[in-house]
Amino acid sequence: MYVYLLLEFQASVDPFMALRILVYVGLLYQDLVREKKLTPDGRLPPVLPLVLYSGEDGWTAAPEISELIESVPGGLERYRPHMRYLLVEERGFSEAELAPMQNLVAALFRLENSRGPEDIVQVLELLIEWLQVPEQAELARALGVWLRRSLLASRMPDIDFPEIENLQEARTMLAERVKDWKKQWQEEGRKEGESTMLTKQLTRKFGPIAPDTRRRIADASSKQLLKWAERILTADRIEDVFD
Repeated sequence: MYVYLLLEFQASVDPFMALRILVYVGLLYQDLVREKKLTPDGRLPPVLPLVLYSGEDGWTAAPEISELIESVPGGLERYRPHMRYLLVEERGFSEAELAPMQNLVAALFRLENSRGPEDIVQVLELLIEWLQVPEQAELARALGVWLRRSLLASRMPDIDFPEIENLQEARTMLAERVKDWKKQWQEEGRKEGESTMLTKQLTRKFGPIAPDTRRRIADASSKQLLKWAERILTADRIEDVFD
């Protein structure tokens, strides 16, 4: 006997998802009757409706169709349809729960829930190990395409990633970019600290700073910020610092 899995992928909450699932299952059953794909006893096979939700906010839609139908007295409620779907929220699983699971679904959830490139590289190393056998080559290529066109494109829209032929290329590329990003973050963090310190020194000596001056400080290089900071020691006016 077959058990059918009806998969519905959602990135946002649909309040009437239970109604959609009811329609989908009904259409599936009609098709099975038409194709004479019934059980040996002539019955309809069981169907598991599964909603896979990847949105940021929690799922709030009713999981049962009967909850969407108004209840009236007089016995009519017994004729309300009943159908429930199984909800799987990707963000409902923590990294501690997913990491020990040695399967592809858990790896995909970890990629979807990843916080940065280092997390993605860690999962990619596992996928490369799992999918290195020749019979999994097509799946590995498909994951590489999805990684570039979907996951990385949504996380880093300003970066033009090259075509990825396999997961190994993806891991190598991201590992190199992690080094560049760390260096960039360190430089930006140092510059931000220098800008903050200069602003505090100017405010303490000359009083409130004009918005134009604040923008000039924010756009300055680290070398220029250091030069201005040295001038504060001898400047009598704020203009002497910048001119």
